[in-house]
Amino acid sequence: MATTYLSRTSGTPTNALKWTFSCWVKMSGISEDMYILDFFTNSTNRAKIGFSNTGDFMVFEEVGSATSQSLRTTALHRDPGAWYNFVVACDRTLGTTADRTKVYINGVQQTSFSTATYPTQNVTGIINTAVSTAIGKNLNGTSYFNGSMTHVHFIDGTAYSASTFGSVNATSGIWVANSSPTVTYGNNGFFLDMANSSDMGNDVSGNANDFTVGGGTVTQMEDTPDNNFATWNPLVQQSSGFVLSNGNTTADNTNDTWRSVYSTLAPSVGKYYFECKIVNQLQTPRSIIGVCSTAQASNSSARLGYEGTNAYAYGSDGNKINNGTNTSYGNTFATGDIISCALDLDNGKIYFGKNGTWQNSGDPTSGSTGTGSAFNVTLGEFYYFGSASYGNDGIISINSGNGYFQT
Repeated sequence: MATTYLSRTSGTPTNALKWTFSCWVKMSGISEDMYILDFFTNSTNRAKIGFSNTGDFMVFEEVGSATSQSLRTTALHRDPGAWYNFVVACDRTLGTTADRTKVYINGVQQTSFSTATYPTQNVTGIINTAVSTAIGKNLNGTSYFNGSMTHVHFIDGTAYSASTFGSVNATSGIWVANSSPTVTYGNNGFFLDMANSSDMGNDVSGNANDFTVGGGTVTQMEDTPDNNFATWNPLVQQSSGFVLSNGNTTADNTNDTWRSVYSTLAPSVGKYYFECKIVNQLQTPRSIIGVCSTAQASNSSARLGYEGTNAYAYGSDGNKINNGTNTSYGNTFATGDIISCALDLDNGKIYFGKNGTWQNSGDPTSGSTGTGSAFNVTLGEFYYFGSASYGNDGIISINSGNGYFQT
């Protein structure tokens, strides 16, 4: 959502003293305060739910210049490879102060706060009142949420616990989304499932409390809490200098030298596929696609394929690269080309392709025989997907399941 948001004007609430907000988010990075939900009248009557620039989750309301409530978790949430579920349940009628606002993260109620100001009993705040409402933007400024979100619920008139919106998967032990929770939404309630690509602000709660898209186009992703895809990881850049965008799927090298960037996820067993589009390459050879073990990705080299024995790559000069050794392999590639990589960590093989054609007559389905494989890959390691580019404005975009590049 980097510079886009959703907005509407809320109406008369069913019960302004009780509400619940639940949302799944995957952050692309934090460089400033970011807002998931915002209610706004003016600069002294406003409310926001989101993150500070250090990654703590916060709930804040101000009424008539006085703080109505303010909660900030001591825990930080800034993993760009993870989907988080945040639930805030508020019931201002309760007698026990700390029960009036409860915060749940991935199903766990938070009890440790660096700031903890709870609302006064039976006193209305700003959230869930008839004011301007936004998803993904601070209406009192120009700060936007940087990342992806889905399963956005707001309930007017009831405070629900996190177990309404998710549960622990018995096999994986991971907190997963309840795609159809049983709730009473109330007058101001809405459910944005983000499943309608032509209308991302479509409310499917039955209330028709639709939101309007502002600031550009909201792009629908295949990346979801139940099917998490790898993206470029701002925390695992071998050398600084990349600008990541489009949900961390595009990496722009801003330095006139080699730079490498790696993925958020690193498998050790199984079979995997990803592809990269060379969005901009100034000269040839100036781009490299491949994988590197997590243990060797921290080495000082700034070029994928040169980190050590467990780095395997395909360069735009047509060579394959391992431990800094270049060997003739396939076709050259340049701006506009799409490079495929099939990583078989069951049989220890890796294959590369260009524009839909496997190089060296490779056959990733050949199993242990590895017909046409580029390398025999060391098993027992965790491998990042990776790319490297040389020169200012060398741009490479990754697709590990979303089905498109850069947009």
